Amino acid sequence: MSKTPHISVLLESSIDALNIKPNGIYVDGTFGAGGHSYHILKHLQSGHLYAFDQDLHVNPSKDTRFKDHAAFTFIQHNFSTMKQALNQFGVEEVNGILLDLGMSSMHIDQAERGFSYMQDGPLDMRMNQSQVLTAETVLNTYDHHQLLKVFRDYGEIEKPHVFANVIMKHRPYKTTLDLVKVTDLFFKNKKGHSAKAVFQALRIEVNQELNVLEDVLQQSLSLLKTGGRLVVITFHSLEDRIVKHFMKEHSSVKELKGLPIQSSHIPPMKLITKKPILPSREEISLNSRSASAKLRVSEKQANHSII
Repeated sequence: MSKTPHISVLLESSIDALNIKPNGIYVDGTFGAGGHSYHILKHLQSGHLYAFDQDLHVNPSKDTRFKDHAAFTFIQHNFSTMKQALNQFGVEEVNGILLDLGMSSMHIDQAERGFSYMQDGPLDMRMNQSQVLTAETVLNTYDHHQLLKVFRDYGEIEKPHVFANVIMKHRPYKTTLDLVKVTDLFFKNKKGHSAKAVFQALRIEVNQELNVLEDVLQQSLSLLKTGGRLVVITFHSLEDRIVKHFMKEHSSVKELKGLPIQSSHIPPMKLITKKPILPSREEISLNSRSASAKLRVSEKQANHSII
């Protein structure tokens, strides 16, 4: 199968949304193939970019765009460690945080990573290869209640309780196509690929994606300087719901009935995008994987301290 070159989604919109200052400090929480990081660096002069990626296969030191770049520091950790990791570099506040939550083409196209339901490979799905939990472990060892939760909450599939029973009945699973054989039977009348939602659910469970997203969003409240931007690109409704709720909750004025609004009541963030920015028809035609992307932006406000 031919490899698809990775194309950064909503690249221009996300870089514009960061409102980059040449002397600012920025964070790319999901380095991936480095597309967004490269364009952030092009806007910096005396500023600095810190990029995170937990994938052990990601190595910017081999990339001429980043090798020995004075304004670039790569941190090989999950972005949930952002605040702690930055503190180790003496950084307590930043001017912008970018999170591109999409799957990289290099993950999808490498059969041995187990992310693709179109190729046969091991049921891995780990972003961080040093962790123990894999999709194979989930499928072969989780009890009915655990499987039900994964498929219901992370895949939003129909009849998750029945599907959990089906999964248990057809154990053991070794490869991605072992699983696809079962989804083809259970979801034979489903529009689109039978395994899409199931693979999404397993990937989220293996990597605890929603939990780490909620964690890093909370950290952004204290990491961002006044006027600093939080820019997040999501690719499915579960992620987008979390980001939308977070930005709305922390940009709403908490009024006390009958009392004027005090500075202490000013929310920590303000919405820059009331509705998400979507990819253009042209971008979707060039990169079909961008079709489900949504970009949301909020900005840190003055006169608000995070306890």
